[in-house]
Amino acid sequence: MIRALWIRLTAHVDSFLLASLSLVLLLGLVVLYSASGQSIDRVLAQMANIGVAVAIMWAVANVPPQHILRLAIPTYIVGMLLLVGVALFGEVSHGARRWLHIGVTRIQPSELMRIAVPLMLAWYFDYRQAALRLRDFAWAALILILPVGLIAKQPDLGTALMIFASGFYVMFLAGLSWRVIVGLMAAAGASAPILWHLLHDYQRQRILTLLDPTSDPLGAGYHIIQSTIALGSGGLFGKGWLNGTQAHLDFLPERHTDFIFAVLAEEFGLVGGLILLVLFSIIIGRGLLIAASAPTLSTRLMAGSITLTFATYAFVNIGMVSGILPVVGVPLPLVSYGGTSMVTLLLGFGILMSIHTHRKLVQT
Repeated sequence: MIRALWIRLTAHVDSFLLASLSLVLLLGLVVLYSASGQSIDRVLAQMANIGVAVAIMWAVANVPPQHILRLAIPTYIVGMLLLVGVALFGEVSHGARRWLHIGVTRIQPSELMRIAVPLMLAWYFDYRQAALRLRDFAWAALILILPVGLIAKQPDLGTALMIFASGFYVMFLAGLSWRVIVGLMAAAGASAPILWHLLHDYQRQRILTLLDPTSDPLGAGYHIIQSTIALGSGGLFGKGWLNGTQAHLDFLPERHTDFIFAVLAEEFGLVGGLILLVLFSIIIGRGLLIAASAPTLSTRLMAGSITLTFATYAFVNIGMVSGILPVVGVPLPLVSYGGTSMVTLLLGFGILMSIHTHRKLVQT
């Protein structure tokens, strides 16, 4: 009876994907303990975040993908209304208006759009697949640009870029022409001077700092300088767990969130960093296999976008910490401390599991 119950509970859980995710989450807790100054409370809070996120992942995995797709329009509309609410009534913190109070708690609606946007675009292209034309991609671009514009105005450029990437992946996988992509890239390059002046002062400073961090070593360049010192000082095998000087002597800022990869590299060295990259690669590879075997256009688009967006998050964070990309405030997926991001990520993996484990039912 217990075995039958276990089989029923895990029927829609991809064991290979779950095992890979579990290893990354475990590694994240180990690094977080050190990065947070050996704070048991912080680790317990993150474990609670993981518990909630895993429960949501399991629940979503048990919902057939066609039912998930029906939530695309209401989820997108609710997310847009919440973003408008942030613009009108949101709480200002550190010069940004990103949070919205709803009753007894507050939420960051931009996190919801990480799932809502690709879900909405997947539904739209599935609905229009019989007669897909260039104008359909134009309407899809509008669906994407509206939330991205509202989030960028908060300002939250990092999240805006990630949501733009998730939507772009759906459009690309749906068949967006390379000629259109190259044309848009050329137009973006030509309009770079205009876009430069539209950026906030601190955003322009981040780009300039990327080119020469030493121009402001105690100000805008401090984050990059300290993180690269931590990366380099770790060497091949690292200084050992809990022995990272950059983190424990408070040189490294945001060490339990955006710059947690620097803590990992300092204490576990190049080998530790490569282990994390291998685990990320396994997760990405599994996601792409699920996307390739998905039975319908909508499920292929959803699976592909979720997987490629996860890969983009990892690339941007590690690139940011390594000093090859500007600091845009993107957390390291599944490793950085945070509840909202954890829930959003594992919700996405729940959709992946749903697509994989329900594929035979959809095909028949």
